[in-house]
Amino acid sequence: MRKVLLGVLIAVVVLGLIAGAFAGGVLVGRGTAHALTTATPTTSAPAETEATPETTAPSSSESGTDEALNYDMLREVLDILDKEYYGGLPDRATLSYGAIRGMLMTLDDPYTTFIEPDIAAIWNQDATGEFEGIGATVRMREDGYLEIVRPLPGQPAEAAGLKAGDLVLEVDNVSIVGMGLYEAIGLIRGPEGSEVTLKIARPDETEPFTVTVRRARIVMPTVDSRMLEHNIGYIQLTEFDDTATDRVTAALQALLNQGAEGLIFDLRDNPGGFLTQAIQIGDLFLDKGVVAVERDSGGGEQTFTSQSGDLGETIPLVVLVNGGSASASEIVAGAIQDRGRGVLIGEQTLGKGSVQLPHDLSDGSQLRVTIARWYTPNNHSIHGAGLKPDIEAPIPEDTPAGEDPQLQRAIQYLVEEK
Repeated sequence: MRKVLLGVLIAVVVLGLIAGAFAGGVLVGRGTAHALTTATPTTSAPAETEATPETTAPSSSESGTDEALNYDMLREVLDILDKEYYGGLPDRATLSYGAIRGMLMTLDDPYTTFIEPDIAAIWNQDATGEFEGIGATVRMREDGYLEIVRPLPGQPAEAAGLKAGDLVLEVDNVSIVGMGLYEAIGLIRGPEGSEVTLKIARPDETEPFTVTVRRARIVMPTVDSRMLEHNIGYIQLTEFDDTATDRVTAALQALLNQGAEGLIFDLRDNPGGFLTQAIQIGDLFLDKGVVAVERDSGGGEQTFTSQSGDLGETIPLVVLVNGGSASASEIVAGAIQDRGRGVLIGEQTLGKGSVQLPHDLSDGSQLRVTIARWYTPNNHSIHGAGLKPDIEAPIPEDTPAGEDPQLQRAIQYLVEEK
């Protein structure tokens, strides 16, 4: 079974940043062919909402063009550069990587990406849930700027004064504007205890400024759970890693044992993860039916379903979502919404609805290719649109620290529905 990414252009810069696999969601489970964490994961760039079937291109004799890559021209260019370029040329690997990126740029799809070996190794390591970096959720905007979505509480980015909405222009005097997400993250990450200097543009500041952050090692808590007032249980899932279903199930059972009569499932700022985990967690709350549908460019379709008899199928349910809820999070939230199992409260989700298949290349680099899009049970395409909550509850800018109006709205809803 091949691993697939619902890769979202969101990642966590924890000890670096959190997984491309999860940053958009690494999804496993496509038996025929299928990404996130990432991230991605991971796991969304605007694109048409329907996957279009592949068409057979006319032969070169019919179209008047040569379908094959012109390798002779590539060699000709390289030979000219070798002989005439004033200055030293990069090594052959760097030139090759540049050529690959140039090809991918013509696709106009930021989720089909090439990742160099050192950065690919970082993303593979991220699946362990431990990272070295600054501790912030980030996304790559369509205009090529890396935006901090949320500094993680108690982590170096927050301690250094970074805020949601900050744009990272440079990393250690190297411009990352227009750089690929993974390459930018690779520059931000680094060994625990080392420092990284970021040039930041902040919407309410007239001039960019620099911030130096000391990197740290962070272990991400996948699940946080507790009892709230009015016998309401609360579960927060930060990513759909390969332990997510077991941890959510254990947390739910503990809350039910404590007398929980309603449940708030918090998927805010969850960038995605493994597809199998998304389907299983959806199944935890849903009886028999459709969870999600995946369609590829050739017209192929695969339906993922849930079965009856699971632990969380009857408890009154609210799902909290926001602009950082992406990929696998949108699969679960979309299924719960479409099937009337619970209500979504919060803000519109990111809109990451494409599927990436990662290919490990011979030198340790990785190519992630968009191969499909997925749809909710009611045939709603999330890609580029996101999910609109049933009850919109934005967080005002002047909200005092420590207060959570979205959580309070969810509690209010469950109390009123009793």
